[in-house]
Amino acid sequence: MSEYLITGGVPLNGTIKVSGNKNAALPCIAAATLTDEPIILKNIPDIEDVRVMLDAFIAIGGEVEIISANVYKMQLKDIKSSEIPMEQAKKIRASILFAGPLLARTGKVILPPPGGDVIGRRRLDTHFLVLTELGSKVKVGDNFSFTAKNLTGADIFLDEASVTATENAIMAAVLAKGKTILTNAASEPHVQDLCRMLVEMGAQIEGIGSNILTINGVKKLSGCEFEIGADFMEVGSFIGLAAVTGGDLHIQGARYQDMRPAKVAFGKLGIFWAHEGTVIHVPKNQSMEVNHDLGGMIPKIDDAPWPGFPPDLISIVIVVATQIKGTVLIHEKMYESRMFFVDKLIGMGARIVLCDPHRAVISGPSKLHGSELISPDVRAGMAMLIAAMAAEGKSVIRNVYQIERGYEHLTDRLASLGAQIVRKE
Repeated sequence: MSEYLITGGVPLNGTIKVSGNKNAALPCIAAATLTDEPIILKNIPDIEDVRVMLDAFIAIGGEVEIISANVYKMQLKDIKSSEIPMEQAKKIRASILFAGPLLARTGKVILPPPGGDVIGRRRLDTHFLVLTELGSKVKVGDNFSFTAKNLTGADIFLDEASVTATENAIMAAVLAKGKTILTNAASEPHVQDLCRMLVEMGAQIEGIGSNILTINGVKKLSGCEFEIGADFMEVGSFIGLAAVTGGDLHIQGARYQDMRPAKVAFGKLGIFWAHEGTVIHVPKNQSMEVNHDLGGMIPKIDDAPWPGFPPDLISIVIVVATQIKGTVLIHEKMYESRMFFVDKLIGMGARIVLCDPHRAVISGPSKLHGSELISPDVRAGMAMLIAAMAAEGKSVIRNVYQIERGYEHLTDRLASLGAQIVRKE
């Protein structure tokens, strides 16, 4: 098992290029299942979750070729199996994204329960709802079994704006007979990327970027070349790193429109940045002081489906808030176990009151000290890394496999900014 050795208190300065969006890459890999023609995907991050997803694609009969760094050629001429192996399914939640495309192309799919981050209950009901509405029969046992003689378009209201359920519905509907209307659909940037890729393949999708999607099914999809957008979770993480270390950072390759919800939230903590084209500049000498609501009230940062503040950045702003002068309430609405890593921050010296599984009151600034930590999931692991970078002294972070599931070549990239971080086997 690998670990990070970190010496904190060092400002991060320089330029860093953002990686491709993990949460777009995974459904786009699954979408390559919808055609027997070649797909070329660009800007794919070199991370563990992508490798697992590609292994699953190969296991069902696909071929994968690395064209160059972050560019993959994929093709699934003949499907050897409609069953996703347990080995891949248990590692990532995104394995469920093969349900929609395999069902659309073969009429059947067997899928073990997906794994992924342990951040509380993560419902799968909406996946079953949308695929059943499109004509699938579902059996739930040790595995999930989906079968359908023919998929037919339907008018579907999603009971929650689930990202992966929306993506499964889209991928099934593009080859279904007739029109599908998805209402209360997720509209995150990664969902938009998937839709744009499918349009390049010949799909007919209207309403991209909204929560109402209209899909007219087609008989066949073709191959395409598609470039994944920037990972705005990674951009938010780097902004947090620059702020808490007092650094001056230029982040290249960002999509500014994807950062607008984050800019509102970080602004409540007195953290601002400028942008020019695809470059975001986080300057040093931030105010690092809470901007109170009208009347001097304590501000609240809460997450919500897009275009609300992304839940994956809640862990990051919790750490950043420990270094800000003032008090803020963080309200995580979507996962009941997302905040349970804060006891580690308290052990490092943070002043945090965990009100309940969803709310924390944070008063700062707190002087953090180095500690021994274990990464429980991707985002909490990155939050711990940010805390270690802000802390005085040395820290050790174990189980960094969890962090590297979502962040590409992290230690080398941070070291290039001056971070004192070493990856040790």
